[in-house]
Amino acid sequence: MKVAVGSTNGVKVQAVAAVIHRLDASAEVLGLEVDSGVSDQPLGDAETIAGAVRRARAAQQMANADLGVGLEGGVSERPEGTFTNAWAAVVQRDGSVSIAGGPNMPLPPRVAQRIRQGWELGTAMDELTGMQDTKKKMGAVGILTRGLLDRQRAYEFIVTLALVKFLHPDLYAETG
Repeated sequence: MKVAVGSTNGVKVQAVAAVIHRLDASAEVLGLEVDSGVSDQPLGDAETIAGAVRRARAAQQMANADLGVGLEGGVSERPEGTFTNAWAAVVQRDGSVSIAGGPNMPLPPRVAQRIRQGWELGTAMDELTGMQDTKKKMGAVGILTRGLLDRQRAYEFIVTLALVKFLHPDLYAETG
């Protein structure tokens, strides 16, 4: 099986590989640079999902892979505050798509303010912590949970959920 990930971010590629290799240890998983077609910091579920689907489709087509996987992290404003959101999309060779979303976590007010000013979450977290490239490492989720959950494991969770339609096609078949 050949699986193309619509990103060269090591955390995303490793998350997909960890899940796929539990299904097929011999699978080839490769990361490809593709355009998400959405803003650098997607806002809301709709934009974040669109980015994940575009990444998955582009990667699948570019590599002529069995599966394309797109992961997109965004933020959402809710009455209770500003929250992270993350979505995974898996596209099969026949064009069928499955999506799943993941951990929603409240962001500190200072980070939320920066995002409203147009910053990316990773840049805001770098400023908050004094670290660099946190989005390529433990991410906001790893920082704010003190490592109880890191970005890779969060992405593994949603990739696994996005696969359910393809793991059980009989349960998701349309009925007339």
